[in-house]
Amino acid sequence: MTALRTDIGIDLGTATVLVYLKGKGIVLNEPSVVAIDYNTNKILAVGEEAKRMLGRTPGNIVAIRPMKDGVISDFDITERMLKYFFAKTVGKAIFKPRAIICVPSGITEVEKRAVLEASSHAGSRKTYLIEEPIASAIGAGIDITQPDGNMIVDIGGGTTDVAVISLGGIVVSKSIKVAGDECNEAIARYIRKKHNMMIGERTAENLKISIGTAYPKEKELYMEIRGRNLMTGLPKNIKISSSEMLEALEEPVYQIVETVHNVLEKTPPELAADIGNKGIFMTGGGALLQGLNKLIMDRTGIDTYVIEDPVSAVAIGTGRALDWIRFLDSDSIDSNSIRSHNS
Repeated sequence: MTALRTDIGIDLGTATVLVYLKGKGIVLNEPSVVAIDYNTNKILAVGEEAKRMLGRTPGNIVAIRPMKDGVISDFDITERMLKYFFAKTVGKAIFKPRAIICVPSGITEVEKRAVLEASSHAGSRKTYLIEEPIASAIGAGIDITQPDGNMIVDIGGGTTDVAVISLGGIVVSKSIKVAGDECNEAIARYIRKKHNMMIGERTAENLKISIGTAYPKEKELYMEIRGRNLMTGLPKNIKISSSEMLEALEEPVYQIVETVHNVLEKTPPELAADIGNKGIFMTGGGALLQGLNKLIMDRTGIDTYVIEDPVSAVAIGTGRALDWIRFLDSDSIDSNSIRSHNS
């Protein structure tokens, strides 16, 4: 039997797009990358296939990441990417789907409108927005409706959102454009400066995932990488240690920890006491950086936990919020309003 209407939750991330289908859970997890032929303006690949093309395309083909710092940087490509993901997850539904999309807590009204319109143009009947810290908390299984303070540190690809949540709303929050991508860039800069070698984005990310750390390790780890020697222009192999990664990641990690500290300073005393008792919860792919929770714990004196599935938390929370879709009308747009506005 074909469903009359499908509701979907979308974690529209800078690095990855996750789609939650009501009744099925997460049905799509792919990089937010689009490969396009500039000569014909035709999309050649989306998602994982397009990511493999990053840094390896001829002149007429460009692999684009249309999301930057948690917001849309290329409206047309984002719209086409969403259209592809809608078709892949929903298929030929009788009615257009309703969608909830999560956005960073520091997003502007103009940036919100861009997300709403891109989703509507891509094929959603009606689109609603939910802030990432709220979605993360729901996805982590926290009951945000209670009058208790809960602190969420959501580290994505483009932004880090730190928020204190109580009674279903954000009491104090701060969003910074320092997250997974900035860590990758910091690693590439470090390798270029110290070893006089150029490496690509994917190599930097592999280093971060394999031996990256924000806290001194008891046992040194090593990884061999290949890049281009800036002096000779030829390929070169070098071995990188986890101690070097600690040094390379010092600046972005420090900014994240300082943001957590700043939000705690602005938190009302009663809620701060709740956080002291419960601890700080980390979500997002960036939460998997080894030792980051230990560093935050050292800096704040508060137990800091990485939730069980940090990468999927926002998407799961966005999907669960579908049950409350009728309460989210304050930030929504429907395809009919778009058509009437454009006509």
